[in-house]
Amino acid sequence: MSDANPHPDNTLLARELVGPVLHLRLNRPAKRNALNDALIGALHAAFDDPPPQARAAVISAAGEHFCAGLDLSELAERSVFEGVEHARMWHAAFDRIQFGRIPVVVALHGAVVGGGLELAAAAHIRVADKTAFYGLPEGKRGLFVGGGGSARVPRLIGFARMTDMMLTGRVLDAQEGQACGLSHYLVEEGQALQKALELAQRIANNAPLSNYAVIQALPRIAQLSQPDGLFMEALMAAISQGDEAAKQRMRDFLEGRGEKVRKPS
Repeated sequence: MSDANPHPDNTLLARELVGPVLHLRLNRPAKRNALNDALIGALHAAFDDPPPQARAAVISAAGEHFCAGLDLSELAERSVFEGVEHARMWHAAFDRIQFGRIPVVVALHGAVVGGGLELAAAAHIRVADKTAFYGLPEGKRGLFVGGGGSARVPRLIGFARMTDMMLTGRVLDAQEGQACGLSHYLVEEGQALQKALELAQRIANNAPLSNYAVIQALPRIAQLSQPDGLFMEALMAAISQGDEAAKQRMRDFLEGRGEKVRKPS
């Protein structure tokens, strides 16, 4: 069903509630869904206060491209301090995606470039179709990434590969992006959104506390020493298994009602 309360920036960011999945669609196709301040603000607001019934989210995009990056027509001359403030605005929005209440799946097609790649890197699961291509042209334009790319993208593909993309302008196609870790799933042209919605529905069926632990704890544990990480893991495991939803799922499994892990067909 559709959300009964349209987002105030629905012209830039279309919003629909599909059962327990919040579907957000970048809606600037004439601009290749380039990110301006208003669209960044709409994304921040959507994840700052998602509908209470939403248990997962999907970000997709209208038109031929996911996102061609920063809207350069809005790139104003700024002081150093103003530039820092602008980057921190993007950081706050993308942090809210990565460290919000619900897991986020992103459906990628066409250009996933600059700020578009930074946005995709903030999501938890990335589904790309075979038209997707990835680039970080900031270095060729005398710029530096400012939407969290230097912190997130190297964790996906390594800093050496990101260095190559920024210094030389190298563009990766969908197959190369899949091979190096930019996408988790690669599907046929036009199928990314359908696959993303299917995955989000599956994620939404998990216990909410378990999902929250995965998206909040895993990236933090990855930055800890092994002894500290293992201690945090023990705490999160105890908290998760103490949740009533988890206890019911364990009872269902032990009584033959739970889903078993099976070899992929």
